[in-house]
Amino acid sequence: MNRIDRLLGILTLLQSRKFVSSEKIADKYQISIRTVYRDVKSLIELGIPVSFEPSRGYFIVQGYFLPPVSFSNEEANALLLIESLVNGFTDTSTQKHYTSALEKIKAVLKGQQKDKLETLNEKILLQKPSCYDMRFEYLPILQNAIAAMTVLEIDYKNTKEEISKRQIEPVGLIFYAFNWHLIAWCYKRSSYRDFRVSRIIKITDTDKPFKKQDHIKLSDYMKELPVDY
Repeated sequence: MNRIDRLLGILTLLQSRKFVSSEKIADKYQISIRTVYRDVKSLIELGIPVSFEPSRGYFIVQGYFLPPVSFSNEEANALLLIESLVNGFTDTSTQKHYTSALEKIKAVLKGQQKDKLETLNEKILLQKPSCYDMRFEYLPILQNAIAAMTVLEIDYKNTKEEISKRQIEPVGLIFYAFNWHLIAWCYKRSSYRDFRVSRIIKITDTDKPFKKQDHIKLSDYMKELPVDY
C-alpha cells in the first residue's frame, strides 16, 4: 500500500471511530508508531483537524465532515449484524472488502450512534459449525466473472483428491450444506456442474465471453439440489 492510500485509509478509520489509538493504526497498516505520528502530522498539515486525547487516542474534531447520508439506528444495527455473517461465512478477501466498506459507512454516523454500535458489536457472536470449510479466497473473482459473464479456468480437487483442469461458464453461487457452491457450465462435461468453492485450488479469469447464451436460471437449478429447502 502506498502512502497516499494509507493516509486516506487512516482518515477513513478516524472518521469511523470516536477515538483510535496509535497502536490500532500501526497494527492495521503494519507500520511503526513513529510512522503513525508522521502520517497524522501529514493529515494535520493538509488541514484535517486531528486531535489527541491521552489514554483514548486520536479523533477528528466533530463537525469537520458533513455526513452525506444519515442512517437510522436500526439500519446501522442491520449492517453490524451482516458483518457477523460476512465474517462467519465468507472468505478473507470478501471480509476485507466488507470491513473497508463498513468503515466508510461508519464514518458518516453520529457520535452517539458510533457509541451504540461499538457496544452492540461486543454483544454479537457467531459460532461457526466445525464442518464449515473456509479455506479459499475466490468469492470476489467468482462474483466478477458471474456478473461479466466471462469464462473461468480452474484447477479442481474432487472428493477422491483427484485434480482436474476445467473451463467453465459460472452461472451463480449457492450457499448450502454449510459451504459455498459454484454452479457452472463445464466444457469438459458439456453439462452443469456443482463445484464446491473450497475445493478450487487455482482460478483464472480468461476475460473471454460465454459461448452458451441460454443458461439455466439459478432458482431452477436450486430445485435439483439434494437438500430440502
